[in-house]
Amino acid sequence: MKISYNWLKQFIQTDKTPQELSLVLTDIGLEVESVETVQPVAGGLEGLVIGHVLSCIQHPNADRLRVTTVDVGGPDILQIVCGAPNVAQGQKVVVATVGTTVYPNEGEPFKINKSKIRGEVSEGMICAEDEIGLGVSHDGILVLPEDTAIGITAKEYFKLEDDHLFEIGLTPNRADAASHLGVARDLAAYFRTGIQMPDITGFKTENESLPITVQVEDAEACPRYSSLTISGVTVKTSPDWLQDKLKVIGIRPINNIVDITNYVLHELGQPLHAFDADQVKGAKVLVRKCAEGTPFVTLDGVERKLSSEDLMICNAQEPMCIAGVFGGKSSGVNETTTNIFLESAYFNAVSVRKTSKRHGLKTDASFRFERGTDPEITVFALKRAALLIQELAGGSVSSSISDIYPNPVQPFDVQVSYVNINKLIGARIPNGEIKAIITALGIEVHRETSETLELKVPAYKVDVTRECDITEEVLRIYGYNNIEIPRKINASLSYNTKPDKEQTQHVIADLLTANGFLEIWCNSLTKGAYSKNPEEAVQILNPLSSDLNVMRQDLLMPALESVAYNLNRKIADIKFYEFGKTYHLINAQYVERPRLLMMMSGASLPEQWNHKTSPVSFYSLKGAVDAVIGRLGISNYQSAEIKDESFAYGLKYFRGDKTIVSFGAVTAADKKKADVDKEVYYADFDWALLLDIVRKNKIVNKEVSKYPAVRRDLSMLVDADVSFDDLKSIAFKTEKKLIRNVQVFDVYIGDKLPAGKKSYALNFTLQDEEQTLTDKQIDAVMQKIIYNLAQTAKAEIRK
Repeated sequence: MKISYNWLKQFIQTDKTPQELSLVLTDIGLEVESVETVQPVAGGLEGLVIGHVLSCIQHPNADRLRVTTVDVGGPDILQIVCGAPNVAQGQKVVVATVGTTVYPNEGEPFKINKSKIRGEVSEGMICAEDEIGLGVSHDGILVLPEDTAIGITAKEYFKLEDDHLFEIGLTPNRADAASHLGVARDLAAYFRTGIQMPDITGFKTENESLPITVQVEDAEACPRYSSLTISGVTVKTSPDWLQDKLKVIGIRPINNIVDITNYVLHELGQPLHAFDADQVKGAKVLVRKCAEGTPFVTLDGVERKLSSEDLMICNAQEPMCIAGVFGGKSSGVNETTTNIFLESAYFNAVSVRKTSKRHGLKTDASFRFERGTDPEITVFALKRAALLIQELAGGSVSSSISDIYPNPVQPFDVQVSYVNINKLIGARIPNGEIKAIITALGIEVHRETSETLELKVPAYKVDVTRECDITEEVLRIYGYNNIEIPRKINASLSYNTKPDKEQTQHVIADLLTANGFLEIWCNSLTKGAYSKNPEEAVQILNPLSSDLNVMRQDLLMPALESVAYNLNRKIADIKFYEFGKTYHLINAQYVERPRLLMMMSGASLPEQWNHKTSPVSFYSLKGAVDAVIGRLGISNYQSAEIKDESFAYGLKYFRGDKTIVSFGAVTAADKKKADVDKEVYYADFDWALLLDIVRKNKIVNKEVSKYPAVRRDLSMLVDADVSFDDLKSIAFKTEKKLIRNVQVFDVYIGDKLPAGKKSYALNFTLQDEEQTLTDKQIDAVMQKIIYNLAQTAKAEIRK
């Protein structure tokens, strides 16, 4: 949800900066995910000043250019070459000084430099309104009134004020905060100050020339329906202030009537709908349900088949609007509309939610109705919108307000005790402070004793219906950070099966974090195009978008999107890990599989003065994989090259027919899908299998040997298809007791060797735990190894 800082200040007076206010909002339960500075025009007119044209003469080398001198209030008079036909001596103009970046309506921004134009020095630019984003005219430069002060900034002259946009991660239970008024209520409770509501005292019914009868046939689906008519309006483009308010929060302006309904929606949280009153046939509005399968064309031009459960706003002959969700094409306001029927209703949340889901329609109105709106604000919002329409579109209120509200929605009755509130919070908050917070939140104290409060909670607080809800309200305003953590914690011992899944995960997470990896949490929903096995894809029945229409089958693609996100922000050195689940539909059964992903790209170490950086490689990832395997104490596994399309190249570690981990380079096709053009390596662990292996592992301790280990090296020529793993396996089969380790320390493939051959240099570590090895014993073991390498792998020992 987007909230404007400047708009918020119309409700509540505060001297807090946007950054300070974002911290307060997060502390009281409205998490601010980002704060963005929004300028009313591109570039915010930075570097533009008001100047006075002192002289204007013909350019000696160009018929269409003038050479001017301009005073911009600085120590120097600027010479500026100008091509505008209307430039003249004595004018007050807008000047872009040297170093300023100009943002025109069309084309790319450009920087003003000191230059020569046809031989004459130019130290700036005199601007037209379309060159600085203030209008569309390019007939000439922008000429200001004669009494305009020189030297002031253009931003100051045009009274442009930067705004700040809060992106709030609104949780589904906080429907009461889905507007600027709702957010202001919470801030007012926190700061213990008042709310400045919009002034509607000027509202009055001017005549009864356009009466429209309203009849609600389903009071359960529509408990309250308020309306009025306005005649003689002029539908046109909204003024700049209204367009700017909507643009800041991401709403596209349409016309003054529609913009006003959107404005009031985001201001007060009350959705409104404006109908062309001349299209209300029979001068009658019926709030009812239609027959199953009734065709209805919505504002987007799509014909939809209605359900008998859909609540509709109808005229005497046909439906005009899906109540609380979407308007109809034929009854909407357009440029020819002169008379308006304005609706402000309170619809049943469940009814709207089912209709919205049934038709796959998500609108700003349905978002609020299906979570719960304020039944007591419908008339206030109606008057607010009517006054704005009269101000911006003219017209007269031509009917009394029709307010059908047969069964008023009652506040929630909740009884709380101070003892229980303090018990749930885990701290002692003074009774007076608890009561002050409750009343500041707009909750009425109906009765009270020294120990309890009987409260009436406004209906717009749809999630506050129990004592624990009141406790949560008190705690978030009092401040989670103000609750001290006790020095003493009492706990009981509990027996857990080994290994403890969470503890094991924490051990590996700590290991990876200590080695420079960052943990990521990616969305389990992803694009259907990413599914490598479409027949196993778990489809979302009602996806929010085509980009989130299936459950992920692997952790790779969401992680690659995270890589792309970082690369686009100039963060090239990446080490990620994620514990997550994959989802599959196998034999009509839904299957979840826990996985661990590791991903690397960029440089292996941060750039420093005392060492050279090198890019990560397959072996960088292999080292990290081996560290995880080793930390879990897993051994006795085999390795093999991966020969499928999941990696460009790579290895897998396995036991029997079960793969523990696969790791290698990401394929070019997968990188292209995520728009990544760098080399990326990743590892995919079967986390469930790892836990199972760890559970079966037995910890074996043995004394450190008193006798020294011995190293011997061998250099050999082998066929190109012989791997180090093959040679290592032969060595361990030859001597199971004395060999402790086999390592490769050199590999050579080149034109100095016979075709189809390569050279390996291996070192062998031998040790006897019961005695010191003699040269005779060592030589005997090495001769056996040489013989078996020659027999099994056709290795030729090089002297």
